[in-house]
Amino acid sequence: MKRLKIGVLREGKVPVDKRVPFTPKKCLEILQTFPQAQLVVQPSPVRCFSDQEYTDLGIPLKEDLSTCDVLFGVKEVPIAQLIPNKTYFFFSHTIKKQPHNQKLLQAILEKKITLIDYETITNKEGEREVAFGRWAGIVGAYNGLLTYGRKWNLFHLKPAHECLDMEDMLEEFFKVKNLPSIKIAVTGGGRVAQGAIEVLQRMGIKQVPVFDYLYKEFTEPVFTQLRSSDYHARPDVAVWDSRDFYQNPHLYQSTFSKFAKVTDLLMACAYWNPAAPLLFTKEEMRQPDFKINTIADITCDVDGSIPCTQRVSTIADPAYDYNPETGELEPAYSSEKNITVMAVDNLPCELPRNASRDFSRQLIDKVLPHLFNEDKEGVLRNATIAQNGKLCPKYQYLEDYAFPKEN
Repeated sequence: MKRLKIGVLREGKVPVDKRVPFTPKKCLEILQTFPQAQLVVQPSPVRCFSDQEYTDLGIPLKEDLSTCDVLFGVKEVPIAQLIPNKTYFFFSHTIKKQPHNQKLLQAILEKKITLIDYETITNKEGEREVAFGRWAGIVGAYNGLLTYGRKWNLFHLKPAHECLDMEDMLEEFFKVKNLPSIKIAVTGGGRVAQGAIEVLQRMGIKQVPVFDYLYKEFTEPVFTQLRSSDYHARPDVAVWDSRDFYQNPHLYQSTFSKFAKVTDLLMACAYWNPAAPLLFTKEEMRQPDFKINTIADITCDVDGSIPCTQRVSTIADPAYDYNPETGELEPAYSSEKNITVMAVDNLPCELPRNASRDFSRQLIDKVLPHLFNEDKEGVLRNATIAQNGKLCPKYQYLEDYAFPKEN
């Protein structure tokens, strides 16, 4: 049986990400589950699991990973650190032709690297197999309540990144018991939305049906989950069809205004296609009946479905204000008339140990079996963006991005 040597990369992107693809205990599980595996970890002074935690379990540390067959990381690998002719797994953020990673994909092709992007690993139904979405939702919802509490001086939650882990963060939930009878809208139905709902439920906030949310008053804080069908409509079609919406989002209009009139805190967790309509417009935000005053843009699409998300915020400085009258950004909490926006784009980094454990589990269950059974189902082949200096057939649409023609 052929041996396969796996290397766990030290995250090199700045600002540094503390997450890991494989925790120390999951490394041990890999060696026990897949006897043909060898495993080494690149030392790191900043990852959420210390070098000592790996060595305590007998997992070797090695700076030079050039003898490894497959390398696993989390975020983009700096170009200078790429090793030619290797197979890499990481989030490359190239499949949407992101300008800032164009040179990364070019270097991957030049170095004849095999790139398998976590985002492209899917099952037979086309659903993603590995993701940090749940933790984005968990931290995003927590940050949303933190922002709302601070805006109205109701309570002060300890920032998630200052919590040791999820259990430590749960200890903060008691502070939201004096939350007034506000209404919270959560958009989306995927992992991110489920993570947000998990936090709201653990905080004891009651979930109500969409109809009740719209038309009834409550004496306690409540939330509802909104699907695409709740706030989109196609003018020329009377019956909702999800497949048509995802295939033809440009034919739809937003009907979110009815929710904007009753919502205090919006938690945006839905994937947004740029061809789809905005959730609401800047003009609508200036109307007297636009009630939303705090937005946790958990999906964080800058200049996307939420017009006031005009820049990404940071873990250290997570919120800013949007002045609907001027359309300008102002310091967070500077005026009650402003809309306060939380738009951190790397939320899972705030609970890196929990997020890493969850992600490791997904990799062991959904990815490694294909790596060791010669990819009989073609899952990894389907997810491979580049190989031997060329784009794979499924990703030929990246040709003009990877090889731009000179004018």
